[in-house]
Amino acid sequence: MALLSQRCKIGIVGTGRMGSSIALRLNDTGWNVEALYDSDPSSTNILSEEVGAVIAATLADVTELCDVVITAVSDDAAMLAIFAEDGDSLLAGCAGKLFINCATLTPAVHLEAERRASARDAQAIEACMAGSMPQARSGALYLMCAGSKDAFERACPVLEAIGSEIVYLGGSGKAAQCKALVNMLMNINTAGLAEALGLGEALGLDLSTLREVFAKTGAASRVLETDGADMQARDHETYFSAAHAAKDSNIALNLAADVGLHLPLAAAAAAQYNRMITEGFGDLDKSGVAELTFKGRHA
Repeated sequence: MALLSQRCKIGIVGTGRMGSSIALRLNDTGWNVEALYDSDPSSTNILSEEVGAVIAATLADVTELCDVVITAVSDDAAMLAIFAEDGDSLLAGCAGKLFINCATLTPAVHLEAERRASARDAQAIEACMAGSMPQARSGALYLMCAGSKDAFERACPVLEAIGSEIVYLGGSGKAAQCKALVNMLMNINTAGLAEALGLGEALGLDLSTLREVFAKTGAASRVLETDGADMQARDHETYFSAAHAAKDSNIALNLAADVGLHLPLAAAAAAQYNRMITEGFGDLDKSGVAELTFKGRHA
């Protein structure tokens, strides 16, 4: 099939933080965002005005109106629901359409979505995202992609509008596996940084100086850059929620169990994010794990 051009019509399913940022980026770069859909229709009202898109009443309407559909849903159940094999679904009349699935999900769910789309003569690829809202808004996402090479190459013009770097990892499921490992390691780093800063404060060290020391030594990390100051200031505005951190760490742990590996650090980090959800902090940014580790912040 021919490569996509800006004349094609694009739908966005899932207009949360990342989906809405992608829609705005595509609109800014001249792509035609035609339709929006979210399980909470009220979340699309302002966005539809900003990008000039219709708010689709059904998933089937998105497919009918658009040539390409980008999905950015929250979890496995939501993904299987939008690709349902009966009832309202993106699969209705989907022959010839291209689905670009961006959510971090269990790899088997990405495989199933591709299978269902392929069975109806449509294409689906994974385009798992590394980055948060600012990167999505500016087109600076790092995209881990998988699926058929033909579908990937067809999708590249759209991918290049939202991502500054794109890597193709092979058949379906491989991008989701890679993304699970990225987030597993990020979550371990975040939980470890919270413990180091928490201990530093308890020892009476100046945290601004301590962060500078970390940055100049083997303790340096991307997480230190993005979360260190927020942990110190207790500023946990949500870019990547603790609930998502828990979900993604648990996906990685399940993959490890499938191949008979025990990952004690990943399990410990997952336990911290699971605890945040249990204690009502799941909507905080992942940097909020510091609230569990700094002395005097939390019982």
